[in-house]
Amino acid sequence: MANSEEPQTVFQEMPGFHEERSILPSKPVATRGHRTGFWSQFLEHEWSSAALYLFLDVVSWLAIYRVAGWFRYDAFYATPFQFFVINFIQLGVIVTALYFVGGYDRTVEKLTLGYAAEHILAVTAAALVSAMLIYSAATFDQTMKPSRGVLLLSFAIFLPLSLAYRRWIRQYVVASSVGRSFLVIGGGATAARFYEAYKKSSNGQQLEFVDVNEERVGQPIAGEGSPVVQGNLASKLDNLSNRYSGIILAERAGSLNTQLLERLVHAQFQETRVYTLESFYETQWRYLPLGIVDPFWPLQTGFQLGRTSPYHYLKRLFDVFASAMALVICSPLFVLVPLFIWMNDGAPVLFRQERVGRDGKRFILFKFRTMHCRGDHPDEDIYTREGDPRVTRVGRWLRKLRLDELPQLWNALKGDISLIGPRAEWSKCAERYEQSIPFYHFRHLVKPGITGWAQVNYPYGESDKDAVEKLKYDLYYIRHYSLKLDAMIVLKTLYTMLFGKGR
Repeated sequence: MANSEEPQTVFQEMPGFHEERSILPSKPVATRGHRTGFWSQFLEHEWSSAALYLFLDVVSWLAIYRVAGWFRYDAFYATPFQFFVINFIQLGVIVTALYFVGGYDRTVEKLTLGYAAEHILAVTAAALVSAMLIYSAATFDQTMKPSRGVLLLSFAIFLPLSLAYRRWIRQYVVASSVGRSFLVIGGGATAARFYEAYKKSSNGQQLEFVDVNEERVGQPIAGEGSPVVQGNLASKLDNLSNRYSGIILAERAGSLNTQLLERLVHAQFQETRVYTLESFYETQWRYLPLGIVDPFWPLQTGFQLGRTSPYHYLKRLFDVFASAMALVICSPLFVLVPLFIWMNDGAPVLFRQERVGRDGKRFILFKFRTMHCRGDHPDEDIYTREGDPRVTRVGRWLRKLRLDELPQLWNALKGDISLIGPRAEWSKCAERYEQSIPFYHFRHLVKPGITGWAQVNYPYGESDKDAVEKLKYDLYYIRHYSLKLDAMIVLKTLYTMLFGKGR
């Protein structure tokens, strides 16, 4: 358990750092017969699945809502215009909720239990919001007589149906791309590191490496058993639409000649998508490759944090309102939880620790105590391990249900942290990481949060390597700071709490 060694550099040189992702490869989806023609060609387009999902959502909801009203003999809309307005509101809420959880995103895996839970939560939230909006509208229009039965029955039918046809379509989308590959331009060390990361991902398509440097042609990209680097790039670019799902640029743009760059621009707008490594990581895997981060990274375009954003102030108002409401609603737990802690392990019931906030500001964070009181030993392990004996019996349940985080609502109300953001790191750990992990300080550009993108996408960190992996997600959050991303985090956090994924 003890770890008294000096902090070591997690990776000495950025170019030599191996990108990894802690997810298991998904099982390949069997192709059901030989599909050709319009259906197969249609599914090959990036926009096709989103358009199909949206079309089925609209058609199925209108049919379900109308049939449910007829079945229950409810005609609570006086005119066709009222029917249109009611359904427009409901569809708007449904589409927004499903968009937040990736319901229209081609790259989101919809065959997993995790997505199923998020889909259920999204449709449930849509039902509550649409009911609130419709009943609010009914107070101003006495001719409207909303039926709770019709609304509940419609959403109860729509929820499993919308999930079922998403899973069905996803199988065909995966099967339609089985015979296609990603064309990777590059055969050097950067391309080799990308191959190692891709092997550990859930992407099922093959990679085909091609290099403009003839010296590397014929060599395996990353040792024995890995794909062989090919040549003749021009002929491959002439056959893009038939063989490749996209092009991945694993070379610096400055190393490519003008003619090739112009050909790639043409391909991006006319034939197939061209990814830089950064855009591929962010689009497909939702984290940022640390190899592209440099001191000027926050100055790039696309950062909402680099200028005054209305959402920045809206988020603070939400933090104040939501944390105050949560403190009131959870007030019984502030009596019961301390009682259980005291009965199990005595006092104190609260845990206080110095954490690092936005711009490196230090503050005291509060949590319910989940570990035995043993004092602060310099050689004690700074990480909480799986089955850690320092965690109390009650503490294990509090951690699993995330109830130990409740006192942090007071920190959110005060403004020390936000409800959503990178994890507020212990000052001792932050000092250690800043010495060993380049650009770790960028995560202090935003307020830390009770929950965040790294917390819901990566297991509980228990090593310096885990800190590096979680930093990738924190930097993605900083880059894509938005209402949509925060909403996704909220739904993923609910899934974590409901299914006891905490530690």
